[in-house]
Amino acid sequence: MKKLLLAAALTLSALTAHADLTATDVKGRTVTVPKVPERVVLGFYYEDYLAIGGKDAMDKVVALALSTWKDWRPQQYALYEKALPKLKDIPDIGNTEDGTFSIEKIIAANPDLVILGAWNYDALGESVKQFDDAGIPYVVLDYNAQTVDKHVTSTLALGTLLGQEERAKELADNYKNAFADIEKRIAPLKPSSKKVYVELARDGADTLGNSYGNGMWGALITQLGGQNIAKDQIGSYGPLSPEYIISEAPDLIFLAGSEWRNKPQAVAVGFGADEKTVNERIAAYLKRPGWADLPAVQKGEIFALYHGGARTLSDYVYAQFIAKQLYPEAFKDVDPVQNLRDYYQKWLPIPADGVFMTQYHK
Repeated sequence: MKKLLLAAALTLSALTAHADLTATDVKGRTVTVPKVPERVVLGFYYEDYLAIGGKDAMDKVVALALSTWKDWRPQQYALYEKALPKLKDIPDIGNTEDGTFSIEKIIAANPDLVILGAWNYDALGESVKQFDDAGIPYVVLDYNAQTVDKHVTSTLALGTLLGQEERAKELADNYKNAFADIEKRIAPLKPSSKKVYVELARDGADTLGNSYGNGMWGALITQLGGQNIAKDQIGSYGPLSPEYIISEAPDLIFLAGSEWRNKPQAVAVGFGADEKTVNERIAAYLKRPGWADLPAVQKGEIFALYHGGARTLSDYVYAQFIAKQLYPEAFKDVDPVQNLRDYYQKWLPIPADGVFMTQYHK
């Protein structure tokens, strides 16, 4: 009898191991893989893939979009290359941002699964049908939308397809719980009357960077009850006019910086960043015509945020940081910087060392 039970258990285990894995992605598409993928192509969302996939996830990547990681976040990429030596040998497929994305290279890599951001998918248009024609499954994720729903849908879908359902559920629950706590703190309060301006601080103070209307930082500010001055002025992102910014007189200014390659005047926030350099770069922005009279500048309510931290499973810490400026008393016991360190320590193979969110000091 014991032998029969053991045989039945082994048979069930074998069947389970070879059962199809099916998930619904953010585009409402049903995605099925016959087994846990061993050959993955990664189009974006590198850290989220690593967090969901676990310690051996990068070993399965056979090609990736390199420049949107290495050029946009060079310090971050360098740390991952050191922690995951295989990374430097993975072939590059180009990217949809500059039109170099190569479906031919992806097909040649013979993947079991292709991971695309929604913005990759939208940029590819009809070309994406080449994956269908080649019989290659692909899943579309969307962390750029900055909504709890799409973060959770993306995480659970990818976790299912990677055979990491439990890990994905814990990450999704962590994200949901973080925002539930934020909403609980805000709920008894009136929406903040503070006007908020966010700018992508990539090209220096002489160039007006993108602001965010209904996506990324803009979506977060609206969700938190802040008065985003870019809302209804632009769609997802784009620059506001200098005159409009001054006329709106923002109470809070957030400069979204990063360690971009070949951007020497950027607000250099992120891995390896230091407070002194961040302050120096911010100071240049405050010299813009008319900015000295803005309420945010007069009150010292100028902040830097790590742009690489947006559209990720750890971006709730930036929501906490923004909420802390909108509602100081309600969030006085919340430490977003420590929460970010804790996230990296638990889920990722590198530490969060650097400056990721900070207030300007003269």
